[in-house]
Amino acid sequence: MMNVVPTTNQLRAARPLRLAVLGSTGSIGASTLDVVARHPERFEVVGLTAHSRVDVLLKQCLLFRPRVAVLPTEARAQALRSALAEHSVRTEVQVGPQALCDLAGSPDVDSVMAAIVGAAGLPPCLAAARAGKRLLLANKEALVVGADLFMQAVKDGGATLLPIDSEHSAIFQCLPEDRSRWAERIDHIILTASGGPFRQRDPASFHAITPAQAVAHPNWVMGQKISVDSATMMNKALEVIEARWLFDLAPEQIRVVLHPQSIIHSMVVCRDASVLAQLGTPDMKVPIAYGLSFPDRVESGAQRLDFLKLQALTFEPPDPARFPGLQLAYDALAAPSGSTAVLNAANEEAVAAFLSGRISFPDIHRVNADTVESFVSRLGPARLLDDVLDIDIRARAQARQRIEELAA
Repeated sequence: MMNVVPTTNQLRAARPLRLAVLGSTGSIGASTLDVVARHPERFEVVGLTAHSRVDVLLKQCLLFRPRVAVLPTEARAQALRSALAEHSVRTEVQVGPQALCDLAGSPDVDSVMAAIVGAAGLPPCLAAARAGKRLLLANKEALVVGADLFMQAVKDGGATLLPIDSEHSAIFQCLPEDRSRWAERIDHIILTASGGPFRQRDPASFHAITPAQAVAHPNWVMGQKISVDSATMMNKALEVIEARWLFDLAPEQIRVVLHPQSIIHSMVVCRDASVLAQLGTPDMKVPIAYGLSFPDRVESGAQRLDFLKLQALTFEPPDPARFPGLQLAYDALAAPSGSTAVLNAANEEAVAAFLSGRISFPDIHRVNADTVESFVSRLGPARLLDDVLDIDIRARAQARQRIEELAA
């Protein structure tokens, strides 16, 4: 069963919590290390991983002196080894996807921050779950792509699964620690969304949106991919899918409302009509600090909310004309198993094509919708990781074909 990993208090009594940060050079990884640096007596960084930003990873290794660092190619690994040698740092630099999984499941690791973006984060998340780690899940694709497989791994491994997305962390913080009581408590949940930079823009002008405009989020500081997802609200679509599995809810129990101020991070509507909400400034260090220290609470470094300076908190329904992708989440949940993995793969390819200037902003939705529709009748059971990865590969190929048609 889940939640058999020692609590933070129990581990701290003997030694600091040993942490691996997967995707340490991204925004979530960097914020995680910022929180960790504030509490050196509580946390020890034993592993860091990156995709391409060797310079940033080097600085992190010099500061935290991890036992292991992982990069995807030998060339990048050798560059890091040479730089570390110049500073007499003995971090072991490993290479490739298997090294990621080995780190995530290592007996030298207590807790894993899963902050790798995209489907590439699924295998190490599975490794951490099967090894019974405290798994801080910032990689929503683990649930979107391989939900059945992943949740079974969490159960079989006895892992503790802690959501890091601000919305899911908010829901988690509003619920009792005893998961068996969640069903009796919840009528439905409300995921809040800022609406991104185009909440009030005329949809007729969306074809002229540039990548620079799409990544300019009004409230949150995030990476390019997730910023574009926020602009299309595909991030909320993926969060709907994630919430369905994290909290064992029916799709109709998950609702979305626009809240431009990003102060209320999400809400639980209870069976007695009470509404529980988690509030705070829009800073990912808050849910990260909660996940790292759960069930404790520690200083996060985020600015505190000043209610005397708040103006109105407003709410509105998502406009389907501006955000047509949100409905795709509900459609994919109602479609054959594997449809959510297809949606995620198509979206990753479409966003990359938009950021490189190959397709327009509205084309992101066209690629996503067309790819999912083309796969509905061709999906078989996905019981193994190889099945899930095969769906991902085939969906990407289909999405790239559609991108070529739109770019022609």
